[in-house]
Amino acid sequence: MTDQAERKGPLTHIRVIELGQLIAGPFCGQLLADMGADVIKVEPPGKGDPMRDWGRGDYPLWWTVCARNKRCVTANLRVPEGRDIVKALVNEADIVIENFRPGTMEKWGLGYDVLSEINPSVIMVRVSGYGQTGPYSSRAGYASVGEAMGGMRHLSGYPDMKTCRTGLSIGDSLAATYACLGALAALEHRNRTGEGQIVDSAIYESVLNVMEATIPEYTISNYIRERSGSVLPNVAPSNVYDCKDGSFVIGANQDTVFKRLCAAMDRPELADDERYATHIARGANQNELDDIINAWTKTKTMAEVDALMIENAVPAGRVYRALEMLEDPHFRAREAIVDVPHKKWDNLKMQNVFPKLSKTPGEIRWAGPEYGEHTEEVYGNLLGLSGDDIETLRSKGVV
Repeated sequence: MTDQAERKGPLTHIRVIELGQLIAGPFCGQLLADMGADVIKVEPPGKGDPMRDWGRGDYPLWWTVCARNKRCVTANLRVPEGRDIVKALVNEADIVIENFRPGTMEKWGLGYDVLSEINPSVIMVRVSGYGQTGPYSSRAGYASVGEAMGGMRHLSGYPDMKTCRTGLSIGDSLAATYACLGALAALEHRNRTGEGQIVDSAIYESVLNVMEATIPEYTISNYIRERSGSVLPNVAPSNVYDCKDGSFVIGANQDTVFKRLCAAMDRPELADDERYATHIARGANQNELDDIINAWTKTKTMAEVDALMIENAVPAGRVYRALEMLEDPHFRAREAIVDVPHKKWDNLKMQNVFPKLSKTPGEIRWAGPEYGEHTEEVYGNLLGLSGDDIETLRSKGVV
């Protein structure tokens, strides 16, 4: 049986019921579980969360990360008996997470009006494409669309190419992160008042909230940012440069840092050149400055450039993949990547809990569990169902 007393982190007193599937809701659950919350993930009987089949390489491994530290049970929300189980779980919970299309929970009789009657202090975290209100709320919404509507896709890629994605499901992850932030804020309110509430996290608004000054730039200056590839327009030098054996990122756009870069390049005169002496001048002459730096880096290896950047205190670094991350001593020293026990793989590694807390750090106790692995444990210990009760429900397709 899982020893819940061994959970570590600041949220060990919190219980979360996670409904929904794929990324946005479950990543919110992962963040809470990483910090010690008892997250009980409810999957439909017979098939489970599609994330169990997602990933690349020889095996679908995304599940091992997004479902880590969670207890997994099954319940059919489309039948009354399954919904009764969820209601019983909600009575024992602090937070409910769901990321179905708005209206689905209400259709099942599991809207906030019902759940708050059962447990007035419960916090309902709702993650969706467009939010719970507004004319688009009932539309199906995926991260790709939210990233587009929120403005991120317009800025992703190069000016002479159509917009592209970042290579990750960033819209889902942002919505989940804001949902987690909202849940923690709602917990603070509940601690002071005893009241639960709804946390409404929309993918498109989560993207919108990291779009810097794009809105006021347009409304005040009629300026619309465009795709700029690897550079940050008018901020130089800050780019990816070619070395003999790979690519290297250098960020030396501050005046004093630029002087140190010039010294590292043995080109101190560049720091006094009127074309590059100030932030504004470097921005206006960004392309030619990048050409000068790139001509220099092409004469050296990445290790040589790295050593010179460290010696001269210039922010710089290699473009890492998983391979380089695993070999880097700083990653090891900070335990940014850790080994996680698994029944099938002896060498399962993944990113560690983050952020790091000095007094109550979270930890990874187990990777994403087997389908329905904790059904008997949770329903027996938390809801008082007997083994026979659970078997009867299973035979009826309820769990």
